[in-house]
Amino acid sequence: MYRPRTGRQRAVASSRRDASNKRVACIGLTALALQFGGSAPAQEAKIDSPAPEAYSLLGRPLIPMALAPEERVKLQSNLDAALAALAADPDDPEKVIWAGRRLAYLGRYRDAIAMYSRGLERWPESFKLLRHRGHRWITLREFDRAIADLEQAARLIRSRRDEVEPDGAPNSSNIPRSTSHSNIWYHLGLAYYLKGDFANADRCYRECLKFSTNDDMLCATSDWLYMTCRRLGRINAARAVLDPIRAEMEIFESHAYHRRLRMYKGEIPPDSLLSTTGATDLDIATQGYGVGNWFLCNGDTVKAKAIFQRVLEGPYWPAFGSIAAEADLARMQ
Repeated sequence: MYRPRTGRQRAVASSRRDASNKRVACIGLTALALQFGGSAPAQEAKIDSPAPEAYSLLGRPLIPMALAPEERVKLQSNLDAALAALAADPDDPEKVIWAGRRLAYLGRYRDAIAMYSRGLERWPESFKLLRHRGHRWITLREFDRAIADLEQAARLIRSRRDEVEPDGAPNSSNIPRSTSHSNIWYHLGLAYYLKGDFANADRCYRECLKFSTNDDMLCATSDWLYMTCRRLGRINAARAVLDPIRAEMEIFESHAYHRRLRMYKGEIPPDSLLSTTGATDLDIATQGYGVGNWFLCNGDTVKAKAIFQRVLEGPYWPAFGSIAAEADLARMQ
């Protein structure tokens, strides 16, 4: 488990959460009010500078990432379309989900959670709304809330047939690779892993493997399961996780996870994964954390810590690798 905060740290964190929650209430989402039966505020509040969406596990304020102007225009247009679709059909929970997803893609994670929460007031047994809200609680470092949502989602979906989950940010082949079941178990395993509850993480990732029916999901799930087994000291179980991993696989989006797994097998040197040449910010966070964790599990704490700190120097703080690096550094301190 990561180290508990002191009384002063808890008070500061609570104050910060209150401020963030007030921010959501302040900006209001006109769409939320209109589309769920309320009335529109007279005027949307103006925010002079971005407020932190969250605070890292090490106390750093996490400001929405800067977007290229053309990317922001595109994402805002997608959000406007999603809100218009919800306004036209407020009785469709899928429209609520897409409005929340589009908010999150703009870095408005608390607004996304507010959207999902309003939806859950109306559809409290929607495992899809719970799955997406759970994901965003992870982004905000609220692991207990994420676990509560995702455990409930897992119970609700247990007897249901699996289905492909459409992508909001499609891969280059425009072929979705994840499903409702795999996403719920994947994110639930992650929330437990980030808390340091590796026994429960192992349980969830092994369940996730049952629904990881393509190479992308197999690599993503296997990577976190391998790391979980290493944290539990189960070396033989960790090696068994690597057995299905091959150099040639049909990978559309999980390239960083595939490279990490090949590193664990000894096919790629660790330092090669730390190269920034041609790598996105997300790749750097993902691959960097895997390398740092590999050194940590092999007893080189100094090098692991240096790599984790390097990961946190990057801008992509919502990345799971960044959150995991924070969690490990917090435990190491």
